[in-house]
Amino acid sequence: MNYHYPIDPEWSTEEVMQVIQFFNTIESAYEDSVKASQVLHDYKQFKTIVPAKSDEKSMFKDFEKQTDYVPYQVVKKAQSLSEDDTLSMT
Repeated sequence: MNYHYPIDPEWSTEEVMQVIQFFNTIESAYEDSVKASQVLHDYKQFKTIVPAKSDEKSMFKDFEKQTDYVPYQVVKKAQSLSEDDTLSMT
């Protein structure tokens, strides 16, 4: 599916790509499965670009409105698993 990702126009191309990668990983968790380590890695990259918790919450909320996918739940579940575990939200 194609979604309008919450992107800041001031970000570099590399930053935009990293944020999109994170949201793609969230989509994968709902539509198929993904390694917990991938979620945690992509979230760590996302946090280097969006360090403020308030901005993160706002972006997560925007993404959830468009997709019904809850990034917070995916990250929380990934944090509770071993990095080698596969995560699926279905």
